[in-house]
Amino acid sequence: MMNFLFMDQYFILLVVPTMILSMIAQIMVKSTFSKYSKVGSSKNITGREAAMMILKTNSINDVAVESVRGSLSDHYDPGSKKLRLSEPVYAKASIAALGVAAHEAGHAIQHAKGYGPLVLRSTLVPVANIGSRFGPIMAVMGLFLSMPPLLNIGILLFTAAVLFYLVTLPVEFNASSRALALLESGDMLTREELNGAKKVLNAAAMTYVASALTAIMSLLRLILLSRGRR
Repeated sequence: MMNFLFMDQYFILLVVPTMILSMIAQIMVKSTFSKYSKVGSSKNITGREAAMMILKTNSINDVAVESVRGSLSDHYDPGSKKLRLSEPVYAKASIAALGVAAHEAGHAIQHAKGYGPLVLRSTLVPVANIGSRFGPIMAVMGLFLSMPPLLNIGILLFTAAVLFYLVTLPVEFNASSRALALLESGDMLTREELNGAKKVLNAAAMTYVASALTAIMSLLRLILLSRGRR
């Protein structure tokens, strides 16, 4: 909301293009997921079964797999050790379902093995939440009120949020890489089906890339505005 109240050339040149990219990425992931949700796997393995098999193969016995409402709402909760799969994934035996389920199982494996970027991301969550919510507002208020300390604090807080977005990239890419390798080694998908699962995961990865770019450009905008006022 604050961005649109304070429209400037940097917002138009830096932030708007990445926002458009984010919208395109969201459309692509929904379209790709929808396409491969209609293509059944030859082994007739459901998303839940795939996740359970992957967890068992990796000797992870303390993670529960459960269904959650919605579409593309799949996630792994490290706090409760629950792998939550959306309705189109949990009980479906589609290529998209297996790709997404394996990806989330990949996060569970990362957690079990203490994967560095995941540990760092979890550490950043509290400050990133504060930074993404209040950082830009404090920075813009600092600009309007000519209060450099408030401006600097806002930029510093938002920098933590940007760092969170950047750390998220290797976490997501690694989970997808693990997913494809596990689906192949577990003989859950054929080579052709794996290509479909890869397209689903690549489309999902683009949403994280677009979000990171938007955050980076938003931070750059605040820094450029702060320099212009000094």
